[in-house]
Amino acid sequence: MASADHLRTLDLKAFDETRAGVKGLADAGVTAVPSIFHHPPESLPDAAPQPHRFTVPVIDLSAAVTTRAAAVAQVREAAETVGFFQVVGHGVPEAATAAMLAAARGFFEEPVEAKAPYYTRDLGRRVRYQSNLNLFKSRAANWRDTLFMELPAAPEEMPAACRSVAPEYARLLQQGLGRTLLGLLSEALGLRPGHLEEEHGCLEGVSLACHYYPACPEPHLTLGTPRHSDADFLTVLLQDAVGGLQILVDLEDEDGAERKQPAWVDVPPVAGALVVNVGDFLQIMSNGRFKSVEHRVVANAVGPRVSVACFFRTDRTAASTTVIEPIVVTDGDGGARYSSTTAEEVVQRHYKVSSALQQQHFRL
Repeated sequence: MASADHLRTLDLKAFDETRAGVKGLADAGVTAVPSIFHHPPESLPDAAPQPHRFTVPVIDLSAAVTTRAAAVAQVREAAETVGFFQVVGHGVPEAATAAMLAAARGFFEEPVEAKAPYYTRDLGRRVRYQSNLNLFKSRAANWRDTLFMELPAAPEEMPAACRSVAPEYARLLQQGLGRTLLGLLSEALGLRPGHLEEEHGCLEGVSLACHYYPACPEPHLTLGTPRHSDADFLTVLLQDAVGGLQILVDLEDEDGAERKQPAWVDVPPVAGALVVNVGDFLQIMSNGRFKSVEHRVVANAVGPRVSVACFFRTDRTAASTTVIEPIVVTDGDGGARYSSTTAEEVVQRHYKVSSALQQQHFRL
């Protein structure tokens, strides 16, 4: 008699070989979530979430509203406390964000045979469509399909739906908002505005991950994305209006006298906003001042949810030689709290252990 693990492996292979992803299940009209997507109860959202008054900061970057000093102060506060914030007045045209979301959705909603040539688990390819990166290694599959693009990529490698839109959107973030954010974060560390970009190459590598979360018939049994932090310098997320992104934060009583248990709180979509979060690289480089916070996406009975994450990393060809080490600005910082490492090692450990264990591994 076949073991449960063997049967699960067969189910995973059968799902993967369809190349239709979770979208294929939704299109087939499934009314129950297959067992390969069932997550352990302890990792799923509580039926009755803890009440709170916490809100993710929204920062207006437009010069007409916010002075440079005020923007630096707001970004510093957000990066040091919650590691997440939303930005408006960011200079990325609404036409560009709308086009990027439409292109991503357009790709996922193409017929299976049109998407199949891009479906791969070959990490050597710069453009990869798949359902669940760690499908055969994770404890449970996630209710999500992904198109991942390492840029620049040859036009013929990219799906037609994204071929012109994605590089232009990435360029706007890399040369515009990304540069602005790294300048503000540099100043928040007491450095000159160009330090993180010019001395540490924080804008040299850019990747886009387009995610498609179909409506789920049993959202209480699975997740869109499990808890994790990002193995990069900085992430800028474009999300549609469906919602589902949550971050793990420490909530305090109103008098601040007693710290409660960590709790999951929503990052609600804000019209015209982009979500920014600190990555593991930047937590190490800031010597722990900036927080790379765990986050997840819950499954939803409403959908699809479409999002596009822009990761500022280092180019893969330089990952093994790119040094990630703490920047100790003054003697008052108390010395380095993290060991020196490489971008490659941080990424490799990211996929082997939990985010919390990874960050602990590099602490001195």
